[in-house]
Amino acid sequence: MTEMTEKTDGAGSAEDTEPSGRLRSTAEAFGGFIRRVPFSIALAVLLIVTAIATGTFFGAASHETASTWAAGVTTTIDGGRWWTVATALVIPFDPFQLVFGVLAAVLLLGVAERRMGTWRTIVAFLVTGCLGVAIGTGLQWVGSLAGEWWAAGTAADLTLDPLAGIVGALITATAFMGMLWRRRIRVITLAFILVFVLYDGDSSNAYRLVAAIVGLFLGALLTRDSSTLSAKRSSHRETRTLVAAVVAVTGIGPIVALVNRSELTPFAFGSYLYADEPLTLAAVMAKCGGGEAATRSEECTSQLALLSAQGFGMFLLSFVPVLLLLLAAWGLRRGRRFARWLAIAVNAAILLFARTAFDVTVTTADIDDGSWSVFDLGELIVWLLAVLALPIGIIVMLIVTRRHFQIRAVRGAFARFVAAVIGAFVILATLYLVVGLATIDEYWPAANGWDVLLDTLKRFVPPHFLAVVDPIVLPGHDLTSLLAQAVGPVFWAVFIAAAIRLMSKRATVAETADDARLRGLLHRNGGGTLGFMATWPGNDIWFSDDGDSAVAYRVINGVAITMSDPICTPENAGRVIREFAAFCDAHSWVPVFYSVHPQYLPVFDELEWEHMSVGEETLVRTKGLELTGKPWQKVRQALNRGIKEGMTTVWTSWNELPLATVAEINAISEEWVAEKELPEMGFTLGGMEELKDSEVRLMLAVGPDGRLQAVTSWLPVHRDGEVIGWTIDFMRRADGSMNGIMEFLIASAALHMKEQGAEVLSLSGAPLATKPLEPGETPPEPTVMTRLLEFLAKTLEPAYGFSSLFRFKAKFNPEYETISMAYPDPVALPTIGLAVGKAYLPEVSPSEAVALVKTLTRE
Repeated sequence: MTEMTEKTDGAGSAEDTEPSGRLRSTAEAFGGFIRRVPFSIALAVLLIVTAIATGTFFGAASHETASTWAAGVTTTIDGGRWWTVATALVIPFDPFQLVFGVLAAVLLLGVAERRMGTWRTIVAFLVTGCLGVAIGTGLQWVGSLAGEWWAAGTAADLTLDPLAGIVGALITATAFMGMLWRRRIRVITLAFILVFVLYDGDSSNAYRLVAAIVGLFLGALLTRDSSTLSAKRSSHRETRTLVAAVVAVTGIGPIVALVNRSELTPFAFGSYLYADEPLTLAAVMAKCGGGEAATRSEECTSQLALLSAQGFGMFLLSFVPVLLLLLAAWGLRRGRRFARWLAIAVNAAILLFARTAFDVTVTTADIDDGSWSVFDLGELIVWLLAVLALPIGIIVMLIVTRRHFQIRAVRGAFARFVAAVIGAFVILATLYLVVGLATIDEYWPAANGWDVLLDTLKRFVPPHFLAVVDPIVLPGHDLTSLLAQAVGPVFWAVFIAAAIRLMSKRATVAETADDARLRGLLHRNGGGTLGFMATWPGNDIWFSDDGDSAVAYRVINGVAITMSDPICTPENAGRVIREFAAFCDAHSWVPVFYSVHPQYLPVFDELEWEHMSVGEETLVRTKGLELTGKPWQKVRQALNRGIKEGMTTVWTSWNELPLATVAEINAISEEWVAEKELPEMGFTLGGMEELKDSEVRLMLAVGPDGRLQAVTSWLPVHRDGEVIGWTIDFMRRADGSMNGIMEFLIASAALHMKEQGAEVLSLSGAPLATKPLEPGETPPEPTVMTRLLEFLAKTLEPAYGFSSLFRFKAKFNPEYETISMAYPDPVALPTIGLAVGKAYLPEVSPSEAVALVKTLTRE
């Protein structure tokens, strides 16, 4: 009690100085950040200064500013202002670009500077930026002279764009990164740039693309390593991540086209369907007159197409391809076979409707006929190839990588999906068709039954695919108009919901835990002092192909967390770890070896995995154990007191217990749980179910009155078919039991094990604990995972007392052996942290889960 009071007082005094301490800590952290990335900070400041000086801080660049400092054909080449290739990199065009430029300078360029160093970053920024602008401008100039459509349309553009140099420097820096991040940053960055090139068409996007390409070669030059330009084989999981990222990024392209309304890109079709001012049926009828298909003018067709695409329902329907591609990307990340086919189907639909989508652009765009005269046959072929290249490329990518997406749903799930989708389509289509036929006289232009049937099918297709395809008929009745807007979005909402449900269900893994087989391996190979935990309920068991090794694990949120060491012979450890990692990769799980002992860490070093301490195991060598000397004084006192008070111990198993003792153990356990603010923990901490195993032994402390005062459970440690030690798991004591009852019970167990010839007694791992520092030893620098462990310890200490338990175990003068967590990908740490937290505490609350994520992502 005194100790608790002292801690409380200490916490109070800390709170008094907390604000000033926080300010000092924040200032030091900020100063350290500036010292690490001085050029990035300087560029961010320079952008603000130039924006104020040139007036772009408050609005878009004026004509005078742009003609003096911006790059483009008219200034850089025609005007001979060569310096604009550099000044364009340090002046933002408007406040919007200023914000993005400052953020990109601090974040993206900061990453590059920390990887390459300041001087290389300066070189990369200037070289890639200037070459990107210069080469891009030169290509525009040559293309405009040749009459190329895009170049001719953008030749008058003037560009101020700091992002070109920032993107180029970031891509350059990837050559200095490991393969994992090099590949991720390059693929995602280039995908984003390509989307803006294809769906926006602005000159600055083309300059960024050139700068990024220059950055690839500059990185290889600065590292003097041409292998950085080559593609390396990636794992199942990494391939899924990259493919999903590409599909997701390309999926947002239509949004870019809609926002920018550019006519300078072959992917702008559909962006003209939304007029600045809403059309009315009366206005279109007045303009079109009779509006018969045979006599309809092009202007009338344009107006009809625009009107048929208006309305909230049609607006939502136009984003269906985007939503489906994002949905497919989510499924691809999980390795789902259905997601691959969905992405292929959406891109095939884009190909199928490319011709009619082109008609939509030509028909609905407000462009003078003369401006389209630049199209000759060759130009049109190039334009159409650009339209088709992206979806074809995505389809080819999905076909080539098909082996990475083989996870199917549970049996019957696909049939239920098909039934839901077909049922929704039939119901909604029939409803619109019946109402449409009933109100056919109110359609305009006049419609027949065939027109209404075709119009019914068109209501389920995004408007930019079929807006100008006959029949273009507009329902005049209010109910029919409402259904025309509603049936498409409702159908696709059902489709998306059913698809999410389908891809959330995982087929049961074929391998099942054979308990007898697992125990045979444990008896023969051991599995370490924590190996018997593999037999606990809730674990899945992976067996090696030769059947001579096993790994116990449990999958939580896509993370396969093992239960301590692999169950194998020492010489097979490397092979077993690699095979299990490949097994997890094939199922799109993140493999995490948790609570592994030091002898396995060299294997993970060879695999280039990360590993860190997650606790300390306390070991007592029972051979020759003597409870003598001052270090054993407290334990000896408890043992002597127990003997003096008439305490007895019983070494037994659950099946041997009388019913009365079973009832007492249940009562003690229930009291212990009732006192806790949080539920019983699992994972590496066993409960009542685990001590009922026939191989688990119990050590009971019974008072002189015959009442049970305390109980401990001990897991066997095997080697070559023999039990060579025991590991403590379950510890409970009754209210009102003798002070020091646990010391008495564990000391009694240790002496009994010594008599039985056991070699080691393990007081098990102390989760979230670190061993005492040696004299003069300094603690290691905190990491992301240590912050997680500190958070877990702080959260769970009031209920479970990990720190006090660790101090209790120190009374037995143990040897400390660090147990570690090994994992392949640092970026997965937030997911791993949540999975570990959920493994220990499956009923963790949403607020605690959020706090876990914040702890992991705070730098």
